[in-house]
Amino acid sequence: MKLLHFADAHIDMANYGRHDPVTGLPMRVLDFLKSLDTIVETAIERKVDLVIFAGDAYKDRSPAPTFQREWGRRIMRFSQAKIPTLLLIGNHDISPSIGRAHALQEFKTLQVPYVKVIDSPELLKPEDLWGLPLQVIGMPWVARSGLMAATGETDSTQAFSRIEENIGDLIDGWMEECDASLPIVLTAHASIEGAKFGGERLVMLGNDLVLTGSLVKNPKLSYVAMGHIHKPQDVNEGHQPPVIYPGSIERVDFGEAKEDRFFVIADVEKGRDTKVEWIQLTGVRKFIDRRTSLQSSEEATKQLLATLPKPKEMSGAIVRLVVEYPREWDSLIDESALRKYAADAFEFHFVKRPQVEARVRIEEGQVVSSLSPLDLLEQFFKASKTTNADELTALAQEIISEDTLDT
Repeated sequence: MKLLHFADAHIDMANYGRHDPVTGLPMRVLDFLKSLDTIVETAIERKVDLVIFAGDAYKDRSPAPTFQREWGRRIMRFSQAKIPTLLLIGNHDISPSIGRAHALQEFKTLQVPYVKVIDSPELLKPEDLWGLPLQVIGMPWVARSGLMAATGETDSTQAFSRIEENIGDLIDGWMEECDASLPIVLTAHASIEGAKFGGERLVMLGNDLVLTGSLVKNPKLSYVAMGHIHKPQDVNEGHQPPVIYPGSIERVDFGEAKEDRFFVIADVEKGRDTKVEWIQLTGVRKFIDRRTSLQSSEEATKQLLATLPKPKEMSGAIVRLVVEYPREWDSLIDESALRKYAADAFEFHFVKRPQVEARVRIEEGQVVSSLSPLDLLEQFFKASKTTNADELTALAQEIISEDTLDT
């Protein structure tokens, strides 16, 4: 069995750049569609037996019709090629309101050939998978509203704890029910204990359901196809089963600037170790993130220009320059010169963070050693005009009390 696994497409992520004059689509959307086309073409060329999309087709739950059309065109290519395709519902696909349709509802409503939408936890057997000799446990995202309603809890922490326990019991029960002679694949849109998140987590919405490591690393499983975390990784690296987050199909924000983008083809066979092939998506738009702090007021702009890459390296990239400096040096920075230097970039973000030196002066006659930590905090909060000083002081008191008890 040859499975193609990808996740977190977010094809309508148009938070940077301009529109393409030919198609009318945002240029960033075309970036995501280019990666999606590569995935579709690879599935067809490699004649894979099954495609698993592990959730989050869009960036929000109400995609514009134009973006739905573009997603639909690509999924229909799987259908026309008679490649069985599973579409798992992610947190960006599902409505927070109970009873409302999710973003991939039309594929289920129209019963598109060779396409199945998994929008509730279920066990799929060969008769549910177009006769494939395989079993799939599907675990889509559980909406917070549905979670609270199902458990009757008013405390979200308690609700999540209960649902995670219930999910574990449910999956364990299904694995006992499965045919031991056929491979079992688990696909879920969730977090896993020990998984590494990316940098900025721009599109991570809502509280996460967290699956235990022991649950997803069960040796009865042949492969675990995850979605939700954008950092590509095998959470069970070096062991079986592979527990794979392929990551998003395009860089979403600067937190992913240094990460390459992938999708995965896995060879699954009962009784043998699953082999995983990471396929890098080429042509992904570069993100360049540079940060600096001005150390001298002399030739401030020249210092900043030296922080940026060569213009050729910035060509077509999304570039961010973050600079900290004393507020009084603001007039010394020539922003127009910086933008001219980065003119070949797809987009240039210049983030200025002027600093104000705030010195806390204690009252005359007092010495630092005579003040308690809470006294010092109080004086700092007054000097910095902290708005939530009372809450922070109460929290500090709680931490100091706990530390005193521990010692």
